[in-house]
Amino acid sequence: CRCATPPSPSKRTTTPTAPDFDPESQDGSHSPRPRADGQLGRRLHVGEPPRCPAHRGVDGGEVACDPVPAGAANCEGYVGNVGFDPLRVSEWGLPVDYLREAELKHGRVCMLAVTGFAATDCGFRIPGEQYQVASIDAHDVAVSSGLMTVGGIAILMIEALSFVAIQEMLAGSGRMAGDFGFDPLKVKADAKKLETMQLKEITHSRLAMLAFSGMVTQAVLTEKGFPYY
Repeated sequence: CRCATPPSPSKRTTTPTAPDFDPESQDGSHSPRPRADGQLGRRLHVGEPPRCPAHRGVDGGEVACDPVPAGAANCEGYVGNVGFDPLRVSEWGLPVDYLREAELKHGRVCMLAVTGFAATDCGFRIPGEQYQVASIDAHDVAVSSGLMTVGGIAILMIEALSFVAIQEMLAGSGRMAGDFGFDPLKVKADAKKLETMQLKEITHSRLAMLAFSGMVTQAVLTEKGFPYY
């Protein structure tokens, strides 16, 4: 339960203790149940933040609910914000637009990477003997053949161009994080559809970043092709 109301300076008295509650009981009710460690719920003081009204002891006394961490600071209004920021990155002093730009960029790369990594191991490869390798071996082959240098130069040029757009955004141009004007389906013409697509993109981006890490790890550990087990 989120207890957001600050305590008042009223006189501190106590209410009787009672067993803690199980908010996820099988029947969906807030039934009283002692904690696993056998301890009773601590005493609450008048003036403390209000607790969930359903979390009361059998004798009517209030029981302390487990604290729920506050939402991610400075992230209100951003599509996909679910209040998950355990490292408090949003409080490090970096512009949140910059953080969202980085999240989208890495997510987009990983969505492409997941597709390419799996497709290659499923047999979809471009012609040429040097390309007939498993995904996990592609890095070493690219380095030895010199293709990694070419790819690195291309990435450097793209990053240089995107840096200009990011600087303009941070200067207050009004540009949305991750927006490079590529909208062939004219999604931006419908505000509601745009927000829906933005939520889908950031959700799939986060999933892809986790998925790619898992795919590569599994491929190395098992030394097998798709589905890597």
